[in-house]
Amino acid sequence: MPLNKLMSKGHHHRSGSSPSSRDASETNSTSGEYMDTDDVDETDESGQSILLNIISQLKPGSDLSRITLPTFILEKKSMLERITNQLQFPTILLDAKDDPDELSRFVKVVKWYLSGWHIAPKAVKKPLNPVLGEHFTCYWDLPNRQQAFYIAEQVRHHPPESCYFYMIPESGIRIDGTCIPKSRFLGNSTAAIMEGESVLQFLNIKDKNGKPEKYILTQPNMYARGILFGKMRLEMGDHMIIKSPSFQVDVEFKTKGFISGTYDAIYGVIKDYHGTDIYEITGKWNDVMYIKDLRDKQATKQVLFDTHHDSPSRPKVRPLSEQGEYESRRLWKKVTDALARRDHETATREKLKIEDYQRELAKKRLEDGVEFYPKLFRTATPGEDLNYYIYKHIPNNASYETQIKTILGLAPILPGQKFTEKFAIPAYKKRELSSTPSTPGLK
Repeated sequence: MPLNKLMSKGHHHRSGSSPSSRDASETNSTSGEYMDTDDVDETDESGQSILLNIISQLKPGSDLSRITLPTFILEKKSMLERITNQLQFPTILLDAKDDPDELSRFVKVVKWYLSGWHIAPKAVKKPLNPVLGEHFTCYWDLPNRQQAFYIAEQVRHHPPESCYFYMIPESGIRIDGTCIPKSRFLGNSTAAIMEGESVLQFLNIKDKNGKPEKYILTQPNMYARGILFGKMRLEMGDHMIIKSPSFQVDVEFKTKGFISGTYDAIYGVIKDYHGTDIYEITGKWNDVMYIKDLRDKQATKQVLFDTHHDSPSRPKVRPLSEQGEYESRRLWKKVTDALARRDHETATREKLKIEDYQRELAKKRLEDGVEFYPKLFRTATPGEDLNYYIYKHIPNNASYETQIKTILGLAPILPGQKFTEKFAIPAYKKRELSSTPSTPGLK
């Protein structure tokens, strides 16, 4: 929006879905209904001063990761929790796992991965940047009476890197991933260049080499447009690639041109590795997406996924009273509570307290010659796809009961679980100790 209109308040026009809850909303004085403040584009005099100060420091291409952004553009959740947006349509993934046809299975994986991008605030908001060592866990009670588990940790700060692990043990579905957003100032826009990958495995489906069927997935980039003039809005842009042992798709998230084009359009073609075009993907990532069989000249496009039809499956999180001081919701509670009240002065003050303390810790580590090590993720070994993985080995051929027991032993996830003494031990050390038979209690 124009700088001279930064004081205005109102709803943003972009469609999206954002849950409303009593503890994260305010009452609409006219209707008596609760409104999620993540869906409100707003600022105040303090925010305007901060924004103008930031602009005065920036040049196109500047790295935003070291800049303190005004709190009025912050979402009430950490990036570690924001990642779960991509996991909120598990029934599509379960359907893919049960499909015996490899091509049909790939199409359903594409559908599943595309299904979650529309889950976002209606206003232009960015998630809170996790601090080093911050972690977040949650779980889902699935319609098939199974459970899914999620663990994430911030393993690096410069550049920021979030690592996560997700598993549905009873169905043999596992996802490991890293998210490395690199922010850039582009003049009238900011960009979040989303590096990192996700690795999806169907553990009970074997490829020709006898290994679990594996999919490598990348992310589109994100752009906040109109930060100096024009209308503020979020755009997804560039390419999202999915590869399986036999098929691949490159989905382009098209950004609107200055004169022509439309917002939010996507286009991609599913191919085999011989270059044969099989299916075409079109539509809008936050509306309706379509698929068309390119092998049949008489074929018409069919609905692949309608974002207005199915409701996301929100994750469940342990009560705050059971959470550790570095768990996302407890760590940022004073900030998110203030954001929910639209009290940006308090939100800024509480956010700076957290960030200043992190700078003190970093300074002390440097002075003491101490290196930071994650508690839940270990660095990858040569030949692995990602930079980090959950530290505990979870055998693919173990019973799901054993897998669940192992996952729940990594960190508290379910209500009533408590932290153990070994939780504070760095992941690499726990991994070493667990491989030593003479070490009791750490297997």
